[in-house]
Amino acid sequence: TGPPGVFFKRSQGDMKSSLVLCVAVSYDDEEVVLVNNKCKCVTVTSKFVPSKENPEEEILERNIRIIVPLKSRENISDPTSPLRTTFVYRMTDLCKKCDPIEIELGGEIYNAQQSTSCDDTETCYTYNRDKCYTTTFPFLYHGERKILQAALTPASCYAE
Repeated sequence: TGPPGVFFKRSQGDMKSSLVLCVAVSYDDEEVVLVNNKCKCVTVTSKFVPSKENPEEEILERNIRIIVPLKSRENISDPTSPLRTTFVYRMTDLCKKCDPIEIELGGEIYNAQQSTSCDDTETCYTYNRDKCYTTTFPFLYHGERKILQAALTPASCYAE
């Protein structure tokens, strides 16, 4: 367990719970980034602004910025696949954070994870620069045709 409304996955035991939450509250005038999903080209921010109905009150304003990549392929690793014509944005998918983090509560270490559906593969509309994408291509060498693999995001595929 943990604070009210927050669930944790214990690292040693077999208790399985997770946190599904896409909220950040800022008490100053700063804009807070809730989601920065490079895979889907979406950024969600929020900040408190004066209410139009009652200037004495502040309301939480959320801004969603979506960039639809032109000439995105159905399979981004295959430059011959058809162009993507459908883009789907679900807040639950955008908000999920699957990388567990270790936290200490009451002297015990727990792995906290924000989503329960992390086994699903995410469909990317553009290259996620943190992941390695490759493709194969035919290569003619000394009259012999070979199939080679090439990195589409070299910085993510090769260690420095």
